[in-house]
Amino acid sequence: MRGGGGVPAYHPRTVPGYEESPEIRRTSCGIEVDPVYRGTDVPDRVGEPGEVPYTRGIHPGMYRSRLWTMRQYAGFGTAAETNRRFLDLLEAGQTGLSVAFDLPTQMGLDSDAPLAAGEVGKVGVAIDSLDDMRRLFQGIPLGEVSTSMTINSTAAILLLLYQLVAEEQGVPTTQLRGTVQNDILKEYVARGTYIYPPRPSMRLVTDLFAYASAEVPQWNTISISGYHIREAGATAAQELAFTIANGLAYVRAAIDSGLDVDDFAPRLSFFWNAHNDLFEEVAKFRAARRIWARLMKDVAGAREPRSWMMRFHTQTAGSTLTAQQPLNNVVRTTIQALAAVLGGTQSLHTNAYDEALGLPTEESALLALRTQQVLAHESGVTATVDPLGGSYFVEALTDAVEERATELLDRIEAMGGAVAAIEEGWMQARIEESAYDAARRQSSGEMVVVGVNRFVTDSGSVPVMDVDPDLDRKQVERLARWRESRDQAAVERALGVVRETAAGPDNLLYPMKEALAAGATVGEVSAALRDVFGQHKPSG
Repeated sequence: MRGGGGVPAYHPRTVPGYEESPEIRRTSCGIEVDPVYRGTDVPDRVGEPGEVPYTRGIHPGMYRSRLWTMRQYAGFGTAAETNRRFLDLLEAGQTGLSVAFDLPTQMGLDSDAPLAAGEVGKVGVAIDSLDDMRRLFQGIPLGEVSTSMTINSTAAILLLLYQLVAEEQGVPTTQLRGTVQNDILKEYVARGTYIYPPRPSMRLVTDLFAYASAEVPQWNTISISGYHIREAGATAAQELAFTIANGLAYVRAAIDSGLDVDDFAPRLSFFWNAHNDLFEEVAKFRAARRIWARLMKDVAGAREPRSWMMRFHTQTAGSTLTAQQPLNNVVRTTIQALAAVLGGTQSLHTNAYDEALGLPTEESALLALRTQQVLAHESGVTATVDPLGGSYFVEALTDAVEERATELLDRIEAMGGAVAAIEEGWMQARIEESAYDAARRQSSGEMVVVGVNRFVTDSGSVPVMDVDPDLDRKQVERLARWRESRDQAAVERALGVVRETAAGPDNLLYPMKEALAAGATVGEVSAALRDVFGQHKPSG
């Protein structure tokens, strides 16, 4: 299962006009719904919506003021094929784009690399060059749409290609809104699409922070991902602790590189998994905001309230989707999406029911989007802020999840922080233990999975999307034509500057942009960095 992600551009704490003329919301029998419900004594640990510690949400009006961004994750085959899917989703009411890239693009390999054979366009779109990025966003005004790109090792390269396409469209870079995941630490923990060793990889992350702050100020420079940590087998508390520990490592690295925390912290975002346990997931989201606000104030020394806010995207849990009785996945996804909304997400991706079998079809992708739209417009959960706030169960569970996550965070701090814990393999070992325990409980029947270990029947078959078997050859031929059309000497000179900069202290994104504009490919820029940084070889 692929993992997507991204967060919409920051929106103000209040929507203009909301306080003066709030829309009246009523139930089906005419009962007026208050904007916020609270007990007679609201404890400081809970607080008010839009106020520290943000337990009840980062905006006072939440979905009464503005709905979450419906950002369905899409990408397959060629740029032109994915472009058609994007246009269809926008026409169907999607409010933001989210790009899935194929494994060669994620690993910094061009489509004609020997290791790319058989993987081109399979789990996402193949992007080799500026020409591919142009095709991907053809007919889509980049100054008007928010775009998330799930990319880590090559995040800087893909952001620069996006910027170059926007410049060709005449869009000022100050208008570009979106996110690159850019979360390399979780790749060493849970996913594996790393290229360079951890410490030079961290340099790329902080160079991107500095570059975007100066050149693309509305861009979210990182989406710190718990999603893949949870998909690898972590518990809710581990997902919280390990992800926030990684986030704190990025903050410290940026401060150490000379950046002011309040200059970059408002552009940080998180990416969470929404799993099946409805109330635990709601508690997890509430606890996450509380922990992050405390750490940003007390540990990172941030002074601005915007720096304390945890903004996040959520995706429903791919690891819970089953190939058996796949239509059951519609119900699972709905419960998980409801947890994300009740927990206060800023954007959401709902998985398609057939993703345990293959890439989503147009029909299943549309149903996944409709799931969000039904929640938003028919369920009533957006009528009041923090609908579950004040529930004895939810508040106690929020405290318990926070306590367990904090214990893990303290353990990581004692080891020297997230990078040290990753280099020692400690985080990886804890995830493996949790994954084994879950597999054991499912195998024994202690953990029920409907249609898999209980209520098993023949579910028949569902349509599966076919990928063009000739895709590799077509993409490789397109890449060859691109290389033939460029000034090879100019490309070589530009790549030489990338290597020189990598060996020194200057920001890498400026020479990388020049190389890409000259026609260098994703694989060639990645190789230039690998020449200097080396390649990561996991121990054990």
